[in-house]
Amino acid sequence: MREVEIKALLVDPYQNTPVVLLKDQSSDKVVPIWIGTPEATAIAIALQQREFPRPLTHDLLQSVLETLGGELDMVVIDHIEDSTYFATLVVRDREGEVHEIDARPSDSIALALRTGSPIYVAEEVFAQSAIDLPYEENEGENQDDDRKQREQFKLFVEKEMNLAEFKKFIQ
Repeated sequence: MREVEIKALLVDPYQNTPVVLLKDQSSDKVVPIWIGTPEATAIAIALQQREFPRPLTHDLLQSVLETLGGELDMVVIDHIEDSTYFATLVVRDREGEVHEIDARPSDSIALALRTGSPIYVAEEVFAQSAIDLPYEENEGENQDDDRKQREQFKLFVEKEMNLAEFKKFIQ
């Protein structure tokens, strides 16, 4: 398994669908996962560390886990079937018994962000779906090339990806 972190939350300009990019911590690759708008909103809220007066669904699930003495050990995005990603919540109950619960990756990520739990991608999923990052920072003589690549990616995100449309859902 590979531990990942959220690199970006964007809108695919071709499908007008939110995409979360999970970056492998030991390489320059990301796993893109297309998700629903409500789940993207839940992830964005957690990334922004916003709180609401009443618990949202993922906040409620976190509260239930804590109230019952359980904890989310980790999230594993463990397989792909017919272009659909599947995830497992690895939950430890108050007696220390581990339970594996089937979940959607988007809900799993939203919950992991709230609980501070690690997110992993199975090697098979990584091999099947990981792509290179559009840019990555390097040192030395390639800094000008890196700067140009970052600018090109920034222009792509700002001009071709419909972030303004996505921002409507999270503000």
